[in-house]
Amino acid sequence: MKPKVIKTEAEHKAALARIDSIFDARPGTAKGDELELLLLLVETFEERAYPIDPPDPIDAVRFRMEQQGLKPKDLVSYIGSKSKVSEVLSGRRPLSLPMIRRLVAGLHIPAEVAIRATTAARARRASRKPRRRRLPAAGSR
Repeated sequence: MKPKVIKTEAEHKAALARIDSIFDARPGTAKGDELELLLLLVETFEERAYPIDPPDPIDAVRFRMEQQGLKPKDLVSYIGSKSKVSEVLSGRRPLSLPMIRRLVAGLHIPAEVAIRATTAARARRASRKPRRRRLPAAGSR
């Protein structure tokens, strides 16, 4: 297989098959260089073809809590009172900018994840009925 930019699923499949056949190639050899190039081409194709959305900020906080063995009470220093922590984790309260800053600095949650609107907030906005504009009364102009 001659390495080239992968544009279709068929080319992707062929590249994966070739990678599988030369996977044990030694670095610095012709096959090793081909393997490295194919891996880069496949990675580029997959990033475009199968984008992965960043997680919901609250899901990221919960994941970090699980990783570090934290309880909701451990988030008080990042979010505020126990009731605020509860409201944030349940989706009833959005993260404020100071909360986001503390979570990014303290729990090392990526800023691009923390600043996203939560799924609950997006769902609430989507479910809102559009406001009706009041028309001026006849002859009021």
